[in-house]
Amino acid sequence: MRGYFRTYTSAAPLAVFRIAFGLMLLASIVRFWSKGWIEELYIRPTFFFPYYGFEAVRPLGNYTYLLFAVCGLSALLLALGWLYRAAAVLLFLSFTYIELMDKSTYLNHYYFVSLVTFLLIFLPADGFFSVDARRNPQRSFREVPRWTVDSLRLLMGIVYVYAGLAKLNTDWLLEGMPLRIWLPARNDMPVIGPLFNYPETALVFSWFGALYDLTIPFLLLNRLTRPFAYAAVVVFHVLTAILFPIGMFPYIMIVAALIFFPPAFHKNLLNRLGHLLRLPSEVFGRAGKRVYTPLVRRLLLSGLAVFFLIQSLIPFRYLLYPNELFWSEEGYRFSWRVMLMEKMGYVQFRVVDDTGRRQTVNNTDHLTVLQEKMMSTQPDMILQFAHYLRDFYARRGFRNPKVYAETYVSLNGRLGRTYLDPAVNLAQETDSFAPKKWILPFEDEIKGL
Repeated sequence: MRGYFRTYTSAAPLAVFRIAFGLMLLASIVRFWSKGWIEELYIRPTFFFPYYGFEAVRPLGNYTYLLFAVCGLSALLLALGWLYRAAAVLLFLSFTYIELMDKSTYLNHYYFVSLVTFLLIFLPADGFFSVDARRNPQRSFREVPRWTVDSLRLLMGIVYVYAGLAKLNTDWLLEGMPLRIWLPARNDMPVIGPLFNYPETALVFSWFGALYDLTIPFLLLNRLTRPFAYAAVVVFHVLTAILFPIGMFPYIMIVAALIFFPPAFHKNLLNRLGHLLRLPSEVFGRAGKRVYTPLVRRLLLSGLAVFFLIQSLIPFRYLLYPNELFWSEEGYRFSWRVMLMEKMGYVQFRVVDDTGRRQTVNNTDHLTVLQEKMMSTQPDMILQFAHYLRDFYARRGFRNPKVYAETYVSLNGRLGRTYLDPAVNLAQETDSFAPKKWILPFEDEIKGL
């Protein structure tokens, strides 16, 4: 291991990753802004669902546009390698702040982007093919420690393998759920569309998806299988982008997977790009290595070890909870469980005070369509909204308001059933990492990881 941590490799893979990832994030920010989603998701709503422990992170009103502008500018500076360290810090902080503003917009790839931008703060992706290398040749270099490149590969491997392990459950492998629900909606596609009506097609897609996630990092690492594996990456993610509206995530994964290619591949890409843009040779950095002092190297490696240990353990925290994971969703987020369930819910709130005064709540008076949809199947969000209703009606004269919820949820095509104990006063319940005892039993079984 000591020998491994002293080996060096070309800085070109980090440079290509920095450029591709930064430009992809910039495109994502521009797309988000152009579609009017900043106004729709972060300015227009009257209530937001913060993450537990991050209640202070709130939308900033019209200043939210400035936050997105900072994020987009940071992504551009990162791609250019201009003021790289500051750009990486700003990108991580601004993007993660956006991610934490409202739980109802949670997506796995937002979490992935936050992790990558955090890693890039500490990786030497700025000394080669960058503005910083051009402006300050003394801080440029052509070789980096091998572990700096492998850390990005390891993160990609964790994402894929954990996504594959999450698919090893009976709903996915034996029932073809939830693809058996989703695919028929795309049966108007040319050529292959009619095949989506058959349950067997959903099973084929499910098994291929699990096999793909579990094997693709290892196939990308192997020189002989890498070209075919990357072709599979492109086909898989393009097909996913066509079939399901999941934004830029497929394209982010396509460019991120380039990190598995050898240095010669990345050097060739950068040489062509430099020739095309007629860039001076100084952007390629001077012929040297990025050498860390023993103390800095030890701190970086120790920090990375802690980082990857945390990433390896977080997806298994669901084992601390007694309920079925897909039913209660306790420990579901931040675990690379991608597109594994179709969950539909209905929630009707009743507010009652000590004088007998009653009010049936119209959720749409307080929530957007997306917020109500996400809230209706997630207990922590239901609890947050119940607390909001408690405070809302207290300000309107209700004395010691109590909030009760009538809830029904359907999971992966099963019949809807009561979700939460309707006799529990949610206004008095507190949120925490402890199991929520007012979630009713699933009364079924999904075997798997």
